[in-house]
Amino acid sequence: MRVIEQRPLLWETLTWEDAGSLRETGVNVCLLPVGATEQHGPHLGMGMDSVNATMLCKAVSQQTGAPVLPTLSYGCSLGHSRRWPGTLSLQPQTLMDMVVQIFDWLYGAGFKRLLIVNGHVGNAAPLRCTVDLIRSRWDDAMTRVCNIAEISPRVHAEFFADAEDWHANAAEASLMLALAPDMVRPEKISTSDDEDRTGQLVFTHPVNRTSKNGVTGFPSRATREQGEKLFQFMVEDMTALVRRAIKEKAPLEQSYFAAIE
Repeated sequence: MRVIEQRPLLWETLTWEDAGSLRETGVNVCLLPVGATEQHGPHLGMGMDSVNATMLCKAVSQQTGAPVLPTLSYGCSLGHSRRWPGTLSLQPQTLMDMVVQIFDWLYGAGFKRLLIVNGHVGNAAPLRCTVDLIRSRWDDAMTRVCNIAEISPRVHAEFFADAEDWHANAAEASLMLALAPDMVRPEKISTSDDEDRTGQLVFTHPVNRTSKNGVTGFPSRATREQGEKLFQFMVEDMTALVRRAIKEKAPLEQSYFAAIE
């Protein structure tokens, strides 16, 4: 018997009737990929974070049926400075406002659970604040930021293997070699390594003060095989998370807005 692989469920391909039917079937979790448009060293394209988040969400949708919202390809990349041309950054509040407004419309259509799948480290703080804003405005909303590098311990270990303050490193280069080789400049991988200089610092510093070429880590160690293995880890562990999210109930049913009398 021929096995037909389930396709990812992409929000932009749905009609309004499709969306209504989807809600009625009990599908209650949407995936929002959030990336960035920023320098990734001499060897990787600037859309790396967005491609990574999008491809992960599509693969997880194939496994779970959760719809994938259109990717936000602009993020909070202020830390990358203007030293290297190409970075296009939002202010933190702008990113927060965008996601809150997206959720407002999702909620109005009957979708109350949102997993924000974040591919860019610099988005983590504003997106975490966004979660609090959503929960403070919609009593029965459920939302969470899933930072890709922290989905699980084994995924974390792969991303942090060559640098604590990693960027455009072996893990990211390996993923693009496996998933989107057109994002990679292979001839520059071997010469793009740059060490992590942040280990003993008290303060955090923008990338122009920590890296010579926008890289932190050793992309020369990247392989397609390593990228395939890492992506498999990401898909398996994110899929497990989504399946739990579909069934989860709050531990208590106490209203956010009702004070104790």
